[in-house]
Amino acid sequence: MNTEFSISIIKADQTCTLKQAAASEIHAVYQAEYQKGDIIRIDSSEKPVFAVVQLDFGLQPAFVCIKDTFEFPVPFDEKKFCYPPQSFSGNQHYIHIRRARPEEIAVRKNLAFNSTDGHFNKGFFPHASANIETRGESVFAARNAIDGIIANSSHGNWPFASWGINRDPQAQLKIDFGRNVKIDELVFYLRADFPHDAWWQSGTVHFSDGTDFTANFVKTGSAQSFKIPEKTISWLTLDTLIKADDPSPFPALTQLEVYGTEA
Repeated sequence: MNTEFSISIIKADQTCTLKQAAASEIHAVYQAEYQKGDIIRIDSSEKPVFAVVQLDFGLQPAFVCIKDTFEFPVPFDEKKFCYPPQSFSGNQHYIHIRRARPEEIAVRKNLAFNSTDGHFNKGFFPHASANIETRGESVFAARNAIDGIIANSSHGNWPFASWGINRDPQAQLKIDFGRNVKIDELVFYLRADFPHDAWWQSGTVHFSDGTDFTANFVKTGSAQSFKIPEKTISWLTLDTLIKADDPSPFPALTQLEVYGTEA
């Protein structure tokens, strides 16, 4: 099947100022400044379908599974703090989408990565969500844990955004892959702005197949990798986060990578 994509810029009054449609690969250039209320809308003639998408030159291209129409509210003010300062700025904007190649689909990769994710996302998977995000601020949102940015020596605005749990021991992060995937490794980057930050001694990952895995962490900003028995899942959650005995009340997660292949 020849998948055809469309890209539109929808204004707050629902008028469309850019429309590129019916192409298997689109390099869209929007030559105007974004305004508050603007939405980038991407659709596909085929669903589900694997695609590679780049929403802005300042964001990494992401391998996604498209299951529904995708609408991205262009971020302004506080909502933009978790993105590169140059992104979505000025009057020249680049958006690219194409169908994923067979080798990109087949290769072992970080299946959790999605630079396009956010609260609004109902169409591009994977998707991260959480029951707690510190003060509701964008720099502590769940999406930051899968955005591919692993700078963890500080906290706050990009590139130091993280998933913050507001000191709540009941915090839970969920990654929904939107389809079955076969996984065999988890990699954690704890936020390591010591001594501002604390860290977790352990955290438990629950998988959609009914199994669990407890990761035991150490105090480090380096990658902490855990090989796990290969399993086919569609989602996972991370919770039961046990804080280390440290004066700081602020443990946080910079990135969670989930390695494997399509099922």
